[in-house]
Amino acid sequence: MRSAAIYFSMLQAPRGSIHGLANFCWESFRNISCSHVNSSSLKPLASKYGVQGGYRRRWIRRPMTTKTGGRNKTNQAAKPSNLVRKIVDEKVSTSTALDLNKADETSKHQQIQYCGIKQMIAENKDLADLVTFIIYDTETSGLSRKDDRIIEIALQDLAGGENSTFQTLVNPGCYVANSHIHGITSNMVCRRDVPRMEELIPILLQFIKSRQKPGGYVLWGAHNSFAFDLPFLINEFSRCSYEIPPNWLFMDTMSLARELMKSGGSNLPSGISLQALREHYKIPLVGSAHRAMSDVRTLSMILQMLTFDLKLTLPNLVTRSFTAFEYVNNKRKKS
Repeated sequence: MRSAAIYFSMLQAPRGSIHGLANFCWESFRNISCSHVNSSSLKPLASKYGVQGGYRRRWIRRPMTTKTGGRNKTNQAAKPSNLVRKIVDEKVSTSTALDLNKADETSKHQQIQYCGIKQMIAENKDLADLVTFIIYDTETSGLSRKDDRIIEIALQDLAGGENSTFQTLVNPGCYVANSHIHGITSNMVCRRDVPRMEELIPILLQFIKSRQKPGGYVLWGAHNSFAFDLPFLINEFSRCSYEIPPNWLFMDTMSLARELMKSGGSNLPSGISLQALREHYKIPLVGSAHRAMSDVRTLSMILQMLTFDLKLTLPNLVTRSFTAFEYVNNKRKKS
């Protein structure tokens, strides 16, 4: 039986506000900007194997509890809010899963309704408050979506608070050919104590559920997401016979960088890469570039600057997002 050290980090900082993005998101951005260099405590995440500990230990099953803003939130099934029920007329269930390969007519109908919810969020502040904003990044064994695998994944909930980050290596079961890019070698991940993706996905789903607001939606953001991170994530879920929840929305921050470059002005970044944006905004590099959590923390701060410069709100970002269902369909139409 495999085990792994999968960690949450606990990030706490005073609240603040910045013009532009919805308060809960912007307050978190300021928290990250002020405290990302501080060391944070770590504790293991409960897995389905149930054992507690790090390497070479088993894990014990226990409920996952987070604490944000001084209040405890335990991962329990919560009923969707009355507002959401009213808007979607009780026809959409947040527990409905997306089958990317063989979606029947019912699931397609539900997907269409979830796609329509983006516009509702853009027009309704109360719905926008139900969005959980996750910044994520993946590292892979190579560039082939078909043959290569995710070897590291990191996430950060911009709401902050305890257990707001998730990070782990992933055993790809194959040779890592591009270790020169991220520094992750085959010996680091092809081990019995590093989880395979089929073992990790239930834990990842549990983490997201613990951060998600009752009856809410999850907005995932990554840099170059549509060309890299999202296709790999979709393929890994499909390969492991798991379904991406239809209330997960995905956006690509690279498109925001392109908007900024097209806006003109005298003070523009030299390019749209994460490194160019980090240097433009004078954000210090913490950790190694091209490692998942380092890139997540960097992007969290870059996103603050980009949305401020472009005067974007959270609903603006939601309208730029896609469900996995939409993404796959758009790719099929173009091919």
